[in-house]
Amino acid sequence: MTPVESLVAGEAGAAAIDVNGLYKAYGPVTALSGASLAVDAGEIFGLVGPNGAGKTTLIKAICGVLKPDRGAVTVLGLDASRDRYSVRRRLGYMPQDPSLYEDLSPRENLAFFGSGYRTTDLEARIRQSLEFVGLWERRDDSLHTFSGGMRQRASLACALLRDPELLILDEPTAGVDPMLKQVFWKHFRELQQRSVTIFLTTNMMDEALHCDRVAVIRSGRILVTETPDAIRARGKATVRVELAGGETHEAEVSGYEEELPRLLTGYGLSGVRRISIQRQSFEDVILTMIQTRNPDG
Repeated sequence: MTPVESLVAGEAGAAAIDVNGLYKAYGPVTALSGASLAVDAGEIFGLVGPNGAGKTTLIKAICGVLKPDRGAVTVLGLDASRDRYSVRRRLGYMPQDPSLYEDLSPRENLAFFGSGYRTTDLEARIRQSLEFVGLWERRDDSLHTFSGGMRQRASLACALLRDPELLILDEPTAGVDPMLKQVFWKHFRELQQRSVTIFLTTNMMDEALHCDRVAVIRSGRILVTETPDAIRARGKATVRVELAGGETHEAEVSGYEEELPRLLTGYGLSGVRRISIQRQSFEDVILTMIQTRNPDG
């Protein structure tokens, strides 16, 4: 069994990340305003929200880089602020912009960062990580010869170098073409099958749909944490009913699966000729939440 295959993220259903009432201000600017969320061990969890919503600040608090003004963050059972060095040894972080040295090869970059981590069996782990992301054959080529997507793959390999129990990804497929995005998600699913918990931020709604659960953040506060299907079910649907006599009725409903039977009883099922339903998209529902003052109202 390889080191990556031996990763254990704790008992099934346990919280790998627990954020409770987090507040953080930078002078007059409030970045987090009572943010709370819990990420189960072994799940792929997405965080979406507009720029300036607090995503980066929340990531820094989870990684133990930033101390909140109020609230608590527990990561893998440890206090993220007090036990930050222990936390960092057990997680991998992939920034949106790869923080790698362009004049070095992937192997040299990983060797450099691995030496700073005091990683044991470094050469074996370098090969394992580069093989996992499909870069072993390009291990000695300078990074400046790589495409943007290949740099992202090298950055992911660096994040995997210490066999993390928790992988934090900040917009991991930003600027990546659709084909390579599929490759990345294949990697993420393989890691999940090996008990790695993945926490990622994204502004791409098609990517958020791949997550087990999604949290929506606005103005430093978590609005909702649910599965993508449950979030979309919060949206409205336009129901168009055409009766046998040619008469057409249109109605906008929330939660159409529950409202549709009630709506149809007014026409009598035998008199309905055609029904068409146009639902809000996942992206439209999230945009509505972000733009609405009270998304639960």
